[in-house]
Amino acid sequence: MQDRYDVVIAGGAIMGSSTAWYLKKELGWSGSVLVVEKDPTYARSATMLSAASIRQQFSTPENIRLSRYGIELMHSLKERFGPDADIGFHEEGYLTLASEAGVPILKSNHAIQMAEGSDIELIGPDEIARRWPYFSTEGVALAAYGRSGEGWFDAWMWLDMIRKSAKAAGADYAHAAVVGIEKEGDKVTSVTLSDGRKIACGTFVNAAGPAAGDVAKLAGIELPVEPRKRFVYVVHCREQVPNLPMLIDGTAVASGVYVRPEGQFFICGVSPDEETDARAADDDFDVDYSLFDELIWPALATRIPAFEALKLIRAWAGHYDFHTFDHNAVVGRHPEISNFVFCNGFSGHGCQQGPGAGRAVAELIAFGEYRSIDLSVFGYDRLAAGRKVVEANII
Repeated sequence: MQDRYDVVIAGGAIMGSSTAWYLKKELGWSGSVLVVEKDPTYARSATMLSAASIRQQFSTPENIRLSRYGIELMHSLKERFGPDADIGFHEEGYLTLASEAGVPILKSNHAIQMAEGSDIELIGPDEIARRWPYFSTEGVALAAYGRSGEGWFDAWMWLDMIRKSAKAAGADYAHAAVVGIEKEGDKVTSVTLSDGRKIACGTFVNAAGPAAGDVAKLAGIELPVEPRKRFVYVVHCREQVPNLPMLIDGTAVASGVYVRPEGQFFICGVSPDEETDARAADDDFDVDYSLFDELIWPALATRIPAFEALKLIRAWAGHYDFHTFDHNAVVGRHPEISNFVFCNGFSGHGCQQGPGAGRAVAELIAFGEYRSIDLSVFGYDRLAAGRKVVEANII
């Protein structure tokens, strides 16, 4: 490992590795790149503990475009990563249910999605019952279904493929954490690692996931990104529930509950109540089983009666890199510390948007501008201006 790199990236999960991969492999950038990752097993990374799904059902064009690049990449794995590349992608779509009160928002979102080229259709309760006869359509006025370009995948295969490609293209990886950031004037000059090494750098990229706010503080920057705990439950159903898409229930029957197939099982969870959602301790990965028993299971059984006979197989907790300001990403250069670059705060959709965000950050570093997707809307300057990006579809 060198004592100076053109780019040092804090965080080696999907954001950091995608940035390194796009710089070195896709752009063939000649500069040196170091990715600093405190846990090379990624066992507790937000990437690995996510629900590993991808959708285009957003209300913000930039979020749709980021996910569309992820889909584009998934459709070209063998061309990009070799003949054996596989991430177990199941392109089965999202089905988002809305009550009567939610219909205007669903229709508004759909218009934006269609303008972006997404393959989303609106269907009513009768059509839902025809396609998925095991559903109860109680409380459903309308639904949005992704006919293509949405589904789920294996998060580890996704990350490992991109990380290995970045390393093969010349990116270095260090098993350490960034514990210090040194500046001179309006520039980051070096970082100190947890093993005591000091590395000089030309550009510093914060891709530290749930720890991004803490990393930013090392440079004297306030970044309202913090870990928020989310639970994923794995269940078995003794009855057949064929061709189930990723179901997002936005009705009063099961507001915020989701479920999708996972091999012979299903995984499920729920969006938390904003009033009770709070910062998680860095080492808190304890599972709340009462949430499944008291909220998720009854809601699933109401929507899909076959789920009355569920068996809980296992569960885990992961951390969102939650952006408390507006629940959307912070991407781009700091307005005053010009070589400090953000790739943070994706608030639950980072696993699917990592390659698109990594490409954007790589373009910013290599060319000084965005060339594929203009992510200026997610710039850090909006925080001071109080300019929120409103995304209606946060899960």
